[in-house]
Amino acid sequence: MQPPVNLTAKPLKHTKQYSSALTLMRIPFSVYLMPVFWFALSTLQQVDVWRAAMVFLILHVFVYPASNGYNSYYDRDEGSIGGLKNPPRVNRQLMHLVLLFDVCAVLLGLLLSPLFACLVALYLLISKAYSYEGIRLKKHPVASTFVVTFFQGAFTYAMVQVGVGLSLPQVLKTPNVWFALVSTLFLCGSYPLTQIYQHEEDSRRGDRTLSLLLGIKGTYLFAALSLLAGAALLLWLYFAMNQMRSIFIFLTCTAPILYFFTGWVLRAQHDLRVVNYENTMRMNKISSLCISAAFVAIMLAN
Repeated sequence: MQPPVNLTAKPLKHTKQYSSALTLMRIPFSVYLMPVFWFALSTLQQVDVWRAAMVFLILHVFVYPASNGYNSYYDRDEGSIGGLKNPPRVNRQLMHLVLLFDVCAVLLGLLLSPLFACLVALYLLISKAYSYEGIRLKKHPVASTFVVTFFQGAFTYAMVQVGVGLSLPQVLKTPNVWFALVSTLFLCGSYPLTQIYQHEEDSRRGDRTLSLLLGIKGTYLFAALSLLAGAALLLWLYFAMNQMRSIFIFLTCTAPILYFFTGWVLRAQHDLRVVNYENTMRMNKISSLCISAAFVAIMLAN
């Protein structure tokens, strides 16, 4: 007599696989990309709250996680990645979710405007070129840095403003384009720091990231110069526009970033073990929350 067939085993297995795949989408990790969203809103005179909420939903719940999932699918990381200290194993269900999130992002974008949906679609395509084995921008440190910092910075800044109702001519006016450049400079500073603890795994996989090219000391120096350039340009723009209150808010809110980053660099001079996943994520969290707080406060104050 044969044992009874467990009819629930297969559905449960698929549920676990999709749950594992959803974990690799790293939706909570999208919080680290919030500053560009708040920055783009903080420079506007008026903000349509409903449209802004839709843009936030599309970017942080669908677009960024879809990019994260696609990146994980081709990288098949065995070590820690952004937002996950011990990532689960990649499965085919991950690609199902990536495609579903892609479609949802573009369709929801159409509710706001055809142009915004096109910008979302372009962002999704570019993000896939970063990891896709046929292109794999990650193997080219300078090209990948330019693409990532431009599209996660200035391009996303413009995309947010288009999403909340601005036309392209309005987005491309000065000083708005200079603010967009600030967002790219900030990304240029934070991007190599996200790679600083992955040198061994990136080398094993054949990827030549900017951080790997610069080395640990070079990465810290490059990040410091880029962040300094972005902050200097932003403060000059605020000064030129007579927004002294914005200068005070920004400097106050971002002081913890300077404190942690300086301490981290000094500790790394004596012990390279501090150049690890935990401190990298701590740096990301502090900088994201502090910069977001600055731009939200500036937006409310203005």
